[in-house]
Amino acid sequence: MSNERTFEVKALTRVEGEGRLYVRLNGTTVEHVELNIYEPPRFFESFLRGRQIHEVPDITARICGICPVAYQMSSCHALEMALGLMLSPEIHVLRRLLYCGEWIESHTLHVHLLHGPDFLGYESGLSMAKDHPEVVQRGLKMKSIGNELLKILGGRPVHPVNITVGGFYRAPDVGKLKSLLPDLEWALQAAMETVDFVSQLDFPDFQQPYEFVSLRHLDEYPMNWGRVVSSAGLDIPVTEYEQHFEERHVPQSTALHSVRLPAETPYLCGPLARINLCLEELPPLARQQAEQCGIVWPSNNNFHSIVARSIEVVAAFEEAVQIVKDYNAPVTPSRMEFTPKAGEGCHATEAPRGILYHRYRIGDDGRIAEAKIVPPTSQNQWQIEEDLRGFVPQVLKLDDEEATRRCEQLIRNYDPCISCATHFLKLNIQRGE
Repeated sequence: MSNERTFEVKALTRVEGEGRLYVRLNGTTVEHVELNIYEPPRFFESFLRGRQIHEVPDITARICGICPVAYQMSSCHALEMALGLMLSPEIHVLRRLLYCGEWIESHTLHVHLLHGPDFLGYESGLSMAKDHPEVVQRGLKMKSIGNELLKILGGRPVHPVNITVGGFYRAPDVGKLKSLLPDLEWALQAAMETVDFVSQLDFPDFQQPYEFVSLRHLDEYPMNWGRVVSSAGLDIPVTEYEQHFEERHVPQSTALHSVRLPAETPYLCGPLARINLCLEELPPLARQQAEQCGIVWPSNNNFHSIVARSIEVVAAFEEAVQIVKDYNAPVTPSRMEFTPKAGEGCHATEAPRGILYHRYRIGDDGRIAEAKIVPPTSQNQWQIEEDLRGFVPQVLKLDDEEATRRCEQLIRNYDPCISCATHFLKLNIQRGE
């Protein structure tokens, strides 16, 4: 009697990008897992070469439609380091507010429309809205407020155009930011209600021996600044990143896999890593939510990432409210002028999905001579495969449809962002004696 069994998802929705998962089992033993990323490479690092310095933030923003600010911020900071630019504290505060807007719009989209339906048994956010309209409407309104923050600070909510090396082309209008304050204060309460909602979801019992990696800053929850730390004791400046992490080609993927050196092991970055490593740096209300939500931190269950994201939404709104209250006059100057010159700089910021590392070398002609960009999903890719390797045996007794749904849910824990496309995964599990 044949023991072969195949699971296949021809087009997994609610994630970004295209790919295929291949799992081979021998009985109940998982012998091989591959996350095949087959989209054509996009060559951003290559076509940045020869570009003028001021072009880089606008070009890198096009890598992602949901987290363009992360690419702009990492590129700006890295280039400012190469140029020796020292920005004013006021510009840094506005950049943090900008990042708050991005975390809000990205996290609320994921929690309410992409990942939340998995826990409640719905195939989409639209079907979930029929039974939980107040939850979805709350999420969409919070997202729209995050978009408005990006519009006021960046000129538009997608691929902002007001961000530049040295600061902002134009300081945000005080009146427009102040007019958003009532919405921000409403959203702070709504975000806390969301934490209450998601913390009551039914989480699979799935513990993994993760090495968590994130930025950590002594004075604030990490967004734009911090040292690279890990749950295994790593604590380094960002300038040493490439001594401890390495990208590698793998035959099944056009995306690179990142490994921890020297052991060449996978690791996890993103909201769960940040909460686990930086809980004490959360602003007061967000930390209170984390401590009262019923989950014990640090957590080694990545299904809890939806709660971590929701707590970070509270943190983002909490900080946004305070920054807007304190913003009483336009920052002058809003941009530090610079003269292009040779140099090299690197920086990492915390994109919604995890650490985003940029390094640039400026040539003698004042143009980009070399660029290196390491996005969060390439860093999480190997860990996703390891999660599936450990998780698949738990779902083998389920029917094909339910087992497949559970695997999709696990992958969506990471909110993977492969190329800002619509579909991501084809799941094919081949079974044999």
